[in-house]
Amino acid sequence: MGERWALAATEGDGARLVPLLPDGLPAGPVVEEPDLVEAVRSRPGVDRWVWRSTAGIYPRLLAAGVRVERCYDIEDAELLLLGHEGRLGDPRSAAAAWARLRNAPVPPDPPARAAEPGSQSSLFEPQPVAVPLEALLEVYADQQRRHSAAEHPGRMRLLTAAESAGMLVAAEMNRAGLPWRADVHRAVLHELLGERYAGGGEPRRLAELADEVSAAFGRRVRPDLPADVVRAFAQAGIKVRSTRRWELEEIDHPAVKPLIEYKKLYRIWTAHGWSWLQDWVRDGRFRPGYLPGGSVSGRWTTNGGGALQIPKVIRRAVVADDGWRLVVADADQMEPRVLAAISRDHGLMEVAGHDGDLYAALSDRAFSGDRDHAKIALLGAIYGQTSGDGLKNLAALRRRFPRAVAYVDDAAKAGEEGRLVRTWLGRTSPRAAGAGDDDEAGIPQEPVEAAPSDGEFTPGYASTNARARGRFTRNFVVQGSAADWALLMLAALRQATAGTRAELVFFQHDEVIVHCPADEARDVAEAIRSAGELAGRIAFGETPVRFPFTIAVVERYSDAK
Repeated sequence: MGERWALAATEGDGARLVPLLPDGLPAGPVVEEPDLVEAVRSRPGVDRWVWRSTAGIYPRLLAAGVRVERCYDIEDAELLLLGHEGRLGDPRSAAAAWARLRNAPVPPDPPARAAEPGSQSSLFEPQPVAVPLEALLEVYADQQRRHSAAEHPGRMRLLTAAESAGMLVAAEMNRAGLPWRADVHRAVLHELLGERYAGGGEPRRLAELADEVSAAFGRRVRPDLPADVVRAFAQAGIKVRSTRRWELEEIDHPAVKPLIEYKKLYRIWTAHGWSWLQDWVRDGRFRPGYLPGGSVSGRWTTNGGGALQIPKVIRRAVVADDGWRLVVADADQMEPRVLAAISRDHGLMEVAGHDGDLYAALSDRAFSGDRDHAKIALLGAIYGQTSGDGLKNLAALRRRFPRAVAYVDDAAKAGEEGRLVRTWLGRTSPRAAGAGDDDEAGIPQEPVEAAPSDGEFTPGYASTNARARGRFTRNFVVQGSAADWALLMLAALRQATAGTRAELVFFQHDEVIVHCPADEARDVAEAIRSAGELAGRIAFGETPVRFPFTIAVVERYSDAK
């Protein structure tokens, strides 16, 4: 094991730091350094830095060209430990953790900062130091004791290390930025939306479609106002509950086609139109501010710019630099494979032990070759879609793969009873609210999965009743364990590409993009495959389950799918 040092920023640009023993105790005197960046740069043998917050320190190092191998993020660890102890929502800052140790008043966490459009640092700007180095050491020592008291100490330590690695990846991704051609983006907008009108009004194509919708109804209708559209259909003798696409497509009315087209283009105009381009793209890069563990399941979110919902047509603007390529990798059927690994269901592990289509293999085992039924059954087990045909398909799944179905059933029962559930590594669900509470049942607005649409499952949200809570926890143990695996995959990929020109530039749930010179693309693709398999072994141990990727080497992101 290499050297481990604790570091705290001081007023100005200085730092106080101290070497640590393997048990976390100081191994020498505290060192005062006038320059934080040079303090780190001059210690290349340090294997892991222990600091308050990666977001508060690492961007300063990156700006100076200093890369660190590993870190331990005290505030990130505090969040995970509080969750494991059933105290998710308590202040997680280092100052709050230190106050709890001293039985002192616990300060609230500072409000989250919104990302600033066009800023390279956004979420990751340095924050004022609130606690001295000695306090950080006390908190760190206490966290080591709390890790040892966890349900599975080794897994919990691995989760903390993976989450800290994710913070390093996020800072580096934000620094690199996703390559973005503003000229291509403007051309796409002009192609889709037509000319822009002075004063910021709707572009030409939207105005034309709005006129078509109004003409179809025989009166002026605002297609951007769902209530106005619902009223217009009611006056035409058609009852609709919403203006969702799947509901509109079932209606025979001349307004439907232009209305659906309007809604699609309106979303692009408002979410990724000219204003978005001006706000979020600078110097040929889009930097949204990634937030590891931004949702309670551990999935990443972004702090602005809608990076995780880039429409395919807009992806035409994501173009590699000259002589470079984008290596776009999608994890294949990741969550069903994770369920196989965490449930230890031998039959499902065997199905997931191949690189091919998991649903096709599953259908051969339990659904007479009907892939669609196999997919609906397995996703229904994970997401709680267990009515109608889903219930019949689930019964077949339960007969062939009892341990896998029992695993998520047990998680659902725990949620219905108000108990906590954990991911494989130990990330813990939030507590349910008290009986009769009309709030969100203690559940932040975390996506679960709602009714299938077009054969796929679409995001819904947990509500206050026990059944909804059970659906949330059923999904949490799988989706959260998949997020744990993804962190380890990113950490392994970061390590594999160290020392090369390749740069991680995008990540969402089960997809990663690496920007690299064209002659390194093949090696990067192999590094991604190896990182996925290594993450599976580290997270879940030696199992037959494979974690393959579909990989495309392209010049434009839109060409990957």
